[in-house]
Amino acid sequence: MLRLVTLNLNGIRSAANKGFEAFAERIAADCMGVQEVKAQAADIAGRFDSVAGMTGHFHFAEKKGYSGVGLYARKTPSDLIVGIGDAEFDAEGRYVEIRYDTPKRKLSLISCYFPSGSSGEERQQAKFRFLALMAPHLIRLKAEREFILVGDINIAHKEIDLKNWKSNQKNSGFLPEERAWMSHALDAIGLVDVFRTLNPHPEQYTWWSNRGQAWAKNVGWRLDYHLATPGIATKALREHIYLQERFSDHAPLVIDYDLTL
Repeated sequence: MLRLVTLNLNGIRSAANKGFEAFAERIAADCMGVQEVKAQAADIAGRFDSVAGMTGHFHFAEKKGYSGVGLYARKTPSDLIVGIGDAEFDAEGRYVEIRYDTPKRKLSLISCYFPSGSSGEERQQAKFRFLALMAPHLIRLKAEREFILVGDINIAHKEIDLKNWKSNQKNSGFLPEERAWMSHALDAIGLVDVFRTLNPHPEQYTWWSNRGQAWAKNVGWRLDYHLATPGIATKALREHIYLQERFSDHAPLVIDYDLTL
């Protein structure tokens, strides 16, 4: 079995102060994708190189205290890819991929942090540029190999995926263009939203605003995903969103697969 977790940390040092490392020990993942590390290589060295017996592989942002993604894995990968080959977004530390290739199978695990557009029009346009880059990237990747992309995609796909969908139709994260991109990823590219195939129920969220009583009232958004190629998606066994403790404004999303690396 492969236990794969994704979690936007909103700062690895902050999350560690709230019990992230103890959680990682308890959850016993084989691989964990993390986003918004908000740290540099020097901050990770000697402290967060490994967590719960898993070795970390990272893509850091050039800007201090910003973005950054990682993949912690128990098994040493056959290859490591950092970045998507685009100067604008590679400078922001948004993509890391580890590969487990054998003569019989090519498999990638990816941790990705899609831009947020909520701070204003400039960042929204950057988000659209990122989406435009990612679609052909995922098409090329799917033509070559199986993969699971985990991460904070910063899009709630359907009305079921956020509490207050009516009042958020003109807000970043639920814009028609963003939702159309998700539909294209699933319907045209042929990826699978693994969590939703396992759990069709409403009020399943992974992010809550720090304003008001969003967490207490479960006024949330489902922004964190496992997007998988169909063959791997069929091996998904069970899911859960970890809500017992909070390390971040996001919750860990855990999915078990009938798969070995």
